[in-house]
Amino acid sequence: MIQMSISEIQKQTSIFNNLKEAIEVFDKRQKKKVAFIYPAQSGVSILTKAGKYRDKVKKNKLSFKEIKKEAINVAMEEKYGLST
Repeated sequence: MIQMSISEIQKQTSIFNNLKEAIEVFDKRQKKKVAFIYPAQSGVSILTKAGKYRDKVKKNKLSFKEIKKEAINVAMEEKYGLST
């Protein structure tokens, strides 16, 4: 893992183009870790990321907007006791 300060990243933003390993970003003034930057993984399937929980996710034909709308309705119903 490479360690870089915030000022180094500001000077050399081109390091993100060909990132091969993780970068640990730290703040020199406060002497603490600020962030970790990992290289992008292309072609990674959601099923491999899900791990042991992939069988528990139900397949759904709804769009993301419909799911979001339904979740907001449920939250509002729980909070205010209203139904739409």
